[in-house]
Amino acid sequence: MFDQFVAANEGSIRLAVFITLFVIFALSEWLRPRRPLTAAKTTRWFTNWTIVVLDSLVVRLTFPMVAVGVAVWAENNGYGLLNMLGVSFVPAAIFSFFFLDFSIWLSHLASHKIPLFWRIHRMHHSDVDIDVSTALRFHPIEIVLSMLFKMLVVVALGAPAISVILFEIVLNGGAMFNHSNTKLPLWLDRYLRWFIVTPDMHRVHHSIIHNETDSNYGFNFSFWDRMFGTYIDQPEKGHDDMTIGLPEWQSKKPTRLDWSLMVPFRK
Repeated sequence: MFDQFVAANEGSIRLAVFITLFVIFALSEWLRPRRPLTAAKTTRWFTNWTIVVLDSLVVRLTFPMVAVGVAVWAENNGYGLLNMLGVSFVPAAIFSFFFLDFSIWLSHLASHKIPLFWRIHRMHHSDVDIDVSTALRFHPIEIVLSMLFKMLVVVALGAPAISVILFEIVLNGGAMFNHSNTKLPLWLDRYLRWFIVTPDMHRVHHSIIHNETDSNYGFNFSFWDRMFGTYIDQPEKGHDDMTIGLPEWQSKKPTRLDWSLMVPFRK
């Protein structure tokens, strides 16, 4: 019954948490910025916010139910590994949370390694600055593919609905946190990044240098990159002097909405 209530109100819950966290991280990077931005913020934010609105509309029109609803459906029908094995709620919820996070890490890795997926994902990397709004900048095609992958993982695993919605909330919050232009004390960053992805750690991933872009794939937990050898501690040129974005698109073009939506179709 509680899972069904969560599934029915999933959109409202996520929206409330999303807006609250966005405001918090936007204020934090305004009060304590890590590095100066190079492009006009109003244009970039208009583009990135419009993209996330389009993403939400496309998902609602494409899928009759999202990952949480699929989790309730799988549980009611006994589908999925954890349901078939009869694993109790607490260990199932904990395992599901970590497994979903690893799945997102793996799909992020694939979006860089598989050329077709990279064509779509590079819209996210084309942003010439990185701040909290960059966490919203994913092409609608990528969002649909990501949701489909997530739903398949949830059904195959039989993840409890509570762990799915908690993971979705943490994933969105973690993405806004580690994309934010917030300056953390170095000692705090050094300890946090042993467990979670910090802004300084993820900023390396948005470097113009290829081997740095090809690293630090995590969104929530940082240890996946350490385990699989894709971790880079600091950018080669330092956080103040590094260049954000892609080498072929160092201009104002990526700040435009029409240009950004056409990225997957560009050579």
